[in-house]
Amino acid sequence: MSAIATVDLSRWRVGGSAADAVAAEVDEGLQRAGFILVAGHGVDPTLTAGVRAAAREFFGLPDAVKQRYSVPVGGHGWIAPGAEANAYAEGTETPPDLKESYSLGAETATGDLEVDRVWFAPNAWPAEVASLQPLVDEYTAAMRRVSDELLALFAHALGLPANPFVELASRPTWTMNINHYPPVSVVGEPEPGQFRIGPHTDFGTVTVLDREPGAGGLQVYSDTDGWADAPYDPDALTVNIGDLLEYWSGRRWPSGRHRVLPPQPHAPEEDLVSLIYFYEANHDALVTPLEPPIGRVSGLQPVTSSAFIKERLDAITVG
Repeated sequence: MSAIATVDLSRWRVGGSAADAVAAEVDEGLQRAGFILVAGHGVDPTLTAGVRAAAREFFGLPDAVKQRYSVPVGGHGWIAPGAEANAYAEGTETPPDLKESYSLGAETATGDLEVDRVWFAPNAWPAEVASLQPLVDEYTAAMRRVSDELLALFAHALGLPANPFVELASRPTWTMNINHYPPVSVVGEPEPGQFRIGPHTDFGTVTVLDREPGAGGLQVYSDTDGWADAPYDPDALTVNIGDLLEYWSGRRWPSGRHRVLPPQPHAPEEDLVSLIYFYEANHDALVTPLEPPIGRVSGLQPVTSSAFIKERLDAITVG
């Protein structure tokens, strides 16, 4: 039996005892591994397929063209191979991750130039793939809806009288990474200790992932099973909580530790694209951890969302 539970949002929407049962499943599942599979989410699969196809069109462009949209980690645009090593966030030095990304984010500017430069910079849309922007705009709107619904469910799972994220995520920061994991013929043989994405946890509240299954795919860590291949359901989204939500829960729910394996010897030409939506909170949200008996740790100090996340983003930047 997998450490990752499957929950059905359509049952949550029914309310009453059905919603209570889903909330109990969520609490139990998140305590095991910080991951759940989410069915009944309502995201149109043709929209997801369209985003993935447009992304593949962009990633297939010559590097000289993609370079026009190049940005550092944390920016909005193309993040080239070699820019990130996610295991650095755990204090582990590894070779750079074997991936390239197109990164996009919230554009709800505050008027504070420095805040907007870091958290609400304009997105760079490739002129060569005109279909990408409208597809991603529609997809990220759907991802925000799912994320808000998940946070409401999580608050209910903890028995809270109200969902604090209605206010804490009224104008949230978020990032969407479209990750491309090329085959060995493109990236070369993996070095010792090199991954498509090294072992790490995410930084925000919830991460919503639509992924393609593969031999060099997602693995999740749990205390019961150690590293294990994440279960895959083509009709479900893979959801994990990030460091900020772990902290808010008083460490009741562990931030979901995971990695993406390098291309495997028996599938060297595997080529995968993942759609990853990292949800956070308002940049200036003051997140106050829950005390016991809900939380597991007492005395954790409130943190500001942007400072908490920026520290972690800086840690994974190569160089």
